[in-house]
Amino acid sequence: MTIKRINAGSRMSDVVIAGGIAYFSGIVPTDTSGDVAEQTTSVLDRIDVLLAEAGLVRSNILRAEIYLANIVDFPRMNEVWDSWVTAGETPSRVTSEAKLARPEIKVEIMITALAN
Repeated sequence: MTIKRINAGSRMSDVVIAGGIAYFSGIVPTDTSGDVAEQTTSVLDRIDVLLAEAGLVRSNILRAEIYLANIVDFPRMNEVWDSWVTAGETPSRVTSEAKLARPEIKVEIMITALAN
């Protein structure tokens, strides 16, 4: 089996593709100064870039795992998410509250996608 790594670093890769599945690392916002909606937009923009680097599109996403520093932000995050996903092609998803790596991070999203 061939394994492809995108942006492989010393600790992790942004994406690992194996067996027809693309596994994305947890993506956090590049700018953490904004509210949860701005941070969610930043994360989804980064996911779009990584999907393109992997030769994939949003409809390839099978599953999303969303971690919020504060579950009270769930409705605002969903507003951004709902405008980003394609109707009728939404992935399975779980959202939970979690203590994230740094206190200024409000959202982290990890996806799994079908790699054609």
